[in-house]
Amino acid sequence: MSWQATSFLLLGLALAAGFGWYERDRPPARVVALVATLAALAVVGRLAFAAVPNVKPTTDIVLFAGYALGAVPGFAVGAVTAVVSNVFLSQGPWTPWQMVGWGAVGVGGAMLALVLRGREPGRLLLALICGLAGLAFGAWMDLYQLTLAAHQDLDTYLTISASSLPYNAAHAIGNVVFCLLIGPVFVRALRRYRRRLQVRWAAAATALLVLLPALPASASADPSADRAERWLLRAQNADGGFGGAPRQASSQLFSGWSGLGLAAAGHNPRDLRRRGGHSLAAYVAGSARTIGDIGEIERTALLVRAAGLSARSFGGKDLVAAIEGRRRGDGSIAGYVSYTTFGVLALRASDVSAGTATVHWLVSAQNADGGFGVAPASSSDSDMTGAALQAVAAVGRARSPAARRAVAWLRSNQNDDGGFGQFRGRSSNAQSTAYAVQGLVAAKAGGTALTRALGYLRGLQRRDGSVAYSPSSNQTPVWVTAQALMALERQPLPLAPVPREEKRPEPAPREAAAAPKRETSASPPATSGGSGEAEKPLPADAARGKSVKRAQADSAEAGRVQSVPAPSRGHDPDPTRTEGGLRLDPAGGEPKAEPDGGVAGWAIALAVVAATGLLLLLRRRLPPRLRRRLPRRRSVG
Repeated sequence: MSWQATSFLLLGLALAAGFGWYERDRPPARVVALVATLAALAVVGRLAFAAVPNVKPTTDIVLFAGYALGAVPGFAVGAVTAVVSNVFLSQGPWTPWQMVGWGAVGVGGAMLALVLRGREPGRLLLALICGLAGLAFGAWMDLYQLTLAAHQDLDTYLTISASSLPYNAAHAIGNVVFCLLIGPVFVRALRRYRRRLQVRWAAAATALLVLLPALPASASADPSADRAERWLLRAQNADGGFGGAPRQASSQLFSGWSGLGLAAAGHNPRDLRRRGGHSLAAYVAGSARTIGDIGEIERTALLVRAAGLSARSFGGKDLVAAIEGRRRGDGSIAGYVSYTTFGVLALRASDVSAGTATVHWLVSAQNADGGFGVAPASSSDSDMTGAALQAVAAVGRARSPAARRAVAWLRSNQNDDGGFGQFRGRSSNAQSTAYAVQGLVAAKAGGTALTRALGYLRGLQRRDGSVAYSPSSNQTPVWVTAQALMALERQPLPLAPVPREEKRPEPAPREAAAAPKRETSASPPATSGGSGEAEKPLPADAARGKSVKRAQADSAEAGRVQSVPAPSRGHDPDPTRTEGGLRLDPAGGEPKAEPDGGVAGWAIALAVVAATGLLLLLRRRLPPRLRRRLPRRRSVG
């Protein structure tokens, strides 16, 4: 039996024993109701603080429940909190680990009560214990990460623990702060309930809920995505296109990526226009007939799909035929992994089969380390690996061995700051991180890696809403913000058609004929970033738009590919990087799994109902004679 199978078997036995313990205890209805309410409150706290990595009141609430109510209710609160909150933050193999971990915190709270023998702990002592509980929970989840590693030994565990120490420390510090604010009053209220079988903890709940509005992010939406969206809308030029920065001349490269980013946020390219100006669809269609670069063709096909138009006839050009015309006998498109990847995305966006030979060629181009490079002989990089994951998922292979190996490569190459560099050991940047996020989302591989990556992108957002390339560089902010927006929306490529706004009907892209002439070059000037990496030339775009903004954020894809001459890289031994190089920027993606995205307001109410319903299902019906023994409900004066 494998390490993973053994660990899940033991977790299953532990959870079965815990819930069996709870069932055997036959808790009265009022205890069931209180446990459900505490679990719901812990879920709400976790969702509301989702934008702050590892800083949640959840562990404190579970520990307080165990301390005041006992081991059985404490375990139930912890286990139910994990499974219900992950309904909104994405379920995965980490869920049973979290259930056992938080359940153990509840049991630990009961053990603390036994040690103190009825004495009420002081504020500082309780805060210290909450901090230790956070570190213990982090060490437990590090053990889960160990099950995913190539080797399960002490050295690997210590390495994992060292890399996660900042996040575990943030968890512990957050627990201490929450406990100092609400701990004693929360515990006293719960213990008063235990003595009187009455719920008297409204003050503690109110104290916690008062803190929620102070968060930088609400539970209804991701403000980082909203701010990036508003900034990008303001950057559009009157001709319908976008430049590398506001008020710069429009280009097909920046316009294509901006269109995909805004489509991921729910804007149809045919509706994107400045007052009195041309639409983005018109701008792109105006040059469609003359484009010959395969990367630009693929990106345009992805944008056309998001606009709800046909790639068979767009601006006088059959984009599908142009892509298929570059297919070689071995199945590849132009012999590059990058062109093949975005070719697959563009064809699937156009409802055309990618072809068995093409998919087989792409999978066979995967490197031995699990990553993908721009060409079969190229070193693995985050951009191409994230893009290839989106293509593999688009043909129904999101759970294939190739996808799992690519996900493992991304996770192993994530930097300590949560971001991704283009190559192993390089400094993190927003575009590579965006590619990685989109790839993870497409492969439904969320978890800590996705959460940290989205946190890194949010950390690069400036006051005006734009996203910087890196902490020390603000190159091509329009392009970078567009790719980051797709990642923040957690939409991988290809995007589905975006519904039109309720406006007057607009002619199909033929209106482009009235659009002013503009440059068609897809190659922006290479600028040196502060991170030591030059600006990214990309292969091709693919984006499958959403029908309603963020309504299906967990299932869409948003990526981009653009073919542009790669800047000279003296340190790069790969000759394909300097000749027709293709540069991609990953934009993640857990399932949405992780808790970084916004949660609709109805999700909080549903969390309360789900927690209550789950516990009521676990409770057997009390015998009539036992019901008669329950004290009558007294008014609380």
